[in-house]
Amino acid sequence: MSGHSHWAKIKRAKGANDAKRGKVWSKIARKIIIAARAGGGDPKDNLTLRYTIEEGRAANMPRDTIEKAIAKGIGGQGGQNYESMIYEGYGPGGVALMVEALTDNRSRTAPELRKIFESAGGNLAASGAVSFQFTKQGIISIKADAIAEDALLEKALDAGAEDVKNEGEVYLVITAPAAFHKVKESLIAAAVPIEASEITNLPNTVVPVKPEVAARVLRLIDTLEDHEDVQNVSHNGEIPESVSM
Repeated sequence: MSGHSHWAKIKRAKGANDAKRGKVWSKIARKIIIAARAGGGDPKDNLTLRYTIEEGRAANMPRDTIEKAIAKGIGGQGGQNYESMIYEGYGPGGVALMVEALTDNRSRTAPELRKIFESAGGNLAASGAVSFQFTKQGIISIKADAIAEDALLEKALDAGAEDVKNEGEVYLVITAPAAFHKVKESLIAAAVPIEASEITNLPNTVVPVKPEVAARVLRLIDTLEDHEDVQNVSHNGEIPESVSM
């Protein structure tokens, strides 16, 4: 797994400017709407909603924005009907990409994403063309200076994690999707400071990418992530650290 790319993504998100941050809040609001609509507006009884609210707070999302999204989800203020979509494609250098989106108009989203891929020298592929190269897993990122590796490994494995990877600046706790929330709760209860966490698509193998091609791949990823419907972008490119940072 190209772990440093994941950490670079987190750092870019934390350093986002106000305009970018507003888009992040808008995307999280969609997730809150869907979570509240599916399981109710009380985070005590709706685990998905609770973790999505935590994601919003971690992104410094205003409280009233969170509350408005919950209200829309439970029907208090109407709101669009969003559906979850997965788009698959290839970027420069043959890098495979999985794009997770929430859209209220799939006939608009697909052509727009196709244009982004093609403008970058890639292509949007048919469903199933890329997904077999990825596995859905949970990632919990913890700063390396926050806890000793052996101590984290013991706590994480006892909680049900599959592995802990040392990526230099951070440790990445890897879990099965079903164990993600349990492992995260256990680490929080053990006072382990979590930097970021998500359930995402991790590549089974990586494709080495030359620096000049890597820059084009990252521009494609940034453009995709900037699209209002896109929630997450996963790829199998092994991006050189000098480029990804």
